Amino acid sequence: MLQPNPVIRAANLDDLLDLTRLYIAYRVFYGEPPAEAAAEQFIRERISSNAGRYFLAWDEHGERTSPVGFMHLMPSTNTLAMRPIWLLEDLYIEPAARRRGIASCLLREAEALARRTGAERITLSTAHSNEIAQSIYRRAGYEREEHFWYFHRVLT
Repeated sequence: MLQPNPVIRAANLDDLLDLTRLYIAYRVFYGEPPAEAAAEQFIRERISSNAGRYFLAWDEHGERTSPVGFMHLMPSTNTLAMRPIWLLEDLYIEPAARRRGIASCLLREAEALARRTGAERITLSTAHSNEIAQSIYRRAGYEREEHFWYFHRVLT
């Protein structure tokens, strides 16, 4: 198979509508309600405050004038290593654009950003049932964490 060659670039406020559309589809994929107005406001605030980095991807075929996927990276720190890390919070590709290698290209973009910023690692999580994503991550060199248990306290 030929290597995909999608167009990937950092998103900004000019991309708000496209990014929000993809973010809503991502929420729905994980069983959340669309919440269109809240989703747009959330994305607007995230971009405006530079709270993370969003990237958009267009397919390699040039068939679409709007992006077919997005990735959201959040900065953090490994205090033991005294180096930055990046948390890959969200990665979504529209169903019609899947199996074209776009997710893998977004992962390479994440790694390039991490290397440019001197990061120690990229960390991500995915649903236990999302075996397709897990296989993509494994092929990209990600390893499942076995050393630490993660605990959450949900606040209402």
